[in-house]
Amino acid sequence: MTDKGTWTPDSWRQFPIKQQPVYQDQELLQDTLKAIQQLPPLVFAGEIESLKKNLAQAAKGGFFLLQGGDCAERFIDCQQMAITKKLKILLQMSVIIAYGAKKPVIRIGRIGGQYAKPRSSDTEVVNGQTLPSYRGDIINSFSPVAADRQPNPNRLLESYFRSALTINYIRALTTGGFADLHHPNHWDLEFVLKSQHREQYEQFIDRIQDAIAFIESIDAKSSTLDRVEFFTSHEGLLLGYESAQTRFVPELGGYYNLGAHMLWIGDRTRDIDGAHVEYFRGIKNPIGIKVGPSSQPEDIISLLDCLNPTNEPGKIVLITRFGHHRVNQHLPKIAEAIKKSTRSVVWSVDPMHGNAIKSKNGIKTRDFNSILTELRDTHTIHNKEGTLLSGVHFELTGENVTECTGGSTGLTEEDLQTNYETYCDPRLNYNQSLEIAFLIAKMLKNTT
Repeated sequence: MTDKGTWTPDSWRQFPIKQQPVYQDQELLQDTLKAIQQLPPLVFAGEIESLKKNLAQAAKGGFFLLQGGDCAERFIDCQQMAITKKLKILLQMSVIIAYGAKKPVIRIGRIGGQYAKPRSSDTEVVNGQTLPSYRGDIINSFSPVAADRQPNPNRLLESYFRSALTINYIRALTTGGFADLHHPNHWDLEFVLKSQHREQYEQFIDRIQDAIAFIESIDAKSSTLDRVEFFTSHEGLLLGYESAQTRFVPELGGYYNLGAHMLWIGDRTRDIDGAHVEYFRGIKNPIGIKVGPSSQPEDIISLLDCLNPTNEPGKIVLITRFGHHRVNQHLPKIAEAIKKSTRSVVWSVDPMHGNAIKSKNGIKTRDFNSILTELRDTHTIHNKEGTLLSGVHFELTGENVTECTGGSTGLTEEDLQTNYETYCDPRLNYNQSLEIAFLIAKMLKNTT
């Protein structure tokens, strides 16, 4: 690791960088970033510190982290029902998991800023035409037209405003009664109508409702079951956009990215001497690090030394994503190394990104059983190594899309084209997400 010197919100510009678009109009780009710098923050630094305290408890087993949302948000989904459905499934999953784990759940959405996606290639073939790759609505259009695929700085500003609208609406929902757990009609169990587990799931919901009634019968006045804490996150990919939202907060004595409560570094951009790590080392937000098959234990420890030199609890979330067929090969040695190093981290698992496959018709999908296998194996390995799995990270949606095969509804490859909507990676649909929440609750209940 090279000597990084003094950090500033723009010191990353002196380091090698990956996954950045090439803008033709540099003057417009700089004007747009300056405009974003002058706009109000999207989140409050005190909320970020509150999240960090909760994550510190998760590292010790006191909380459980549920992080989920779209692979990449779309501008067209910045509307009432789409946001409501995303929030609904995350709230429902969190209650199910909290009941099974017997501990509070930290809810973090991939929402309100998850508009950019790294890509493995600069170009892609669409309808026989080679085009610049779609990199998310914050950069270019999904439209298969060459001119629309050119990076457009105006999209940065639009992303800011759509993020603001989304976060504002989520605040209204989570504090205005939508999160009220008293209403059984919020529980949609359509996915178990044909499942052998239908009776078990319905009994589970009945027990949750009974527990709520019991709590309120003791002390109805102090009940806060009608509102919840909800945090936002996205991958910190476009560093110009991220640094434009980075502000010094005098009362807390440091720099915060006020565009989200938490950001993460992707598996493609976690080079210790790269621009992304340079940027992330200077902000006080909680930081996620995606840990894939190419990760070596010594590399992860070097990242922890750089990003969290004081070993601050709640600062780092390690999000492992190996794939169901590789988790037993890679996770044990990394878990052992981190344990020996005595670093404080929150262990989370992303069982989505390592399990992408192509269907017979060439459609990108993920198999529910593979997702579940990586989840279960990760939990087993952490138990064996004496480390603690304290979080999960999913790409999911509140819509009943047909993008991942399997689950209790028996979605097959032939069903994929029925309602395949994602612009990037396939997501768990509403039914699959709710089903996996029950499975996580059962898994955690057996070990707590």
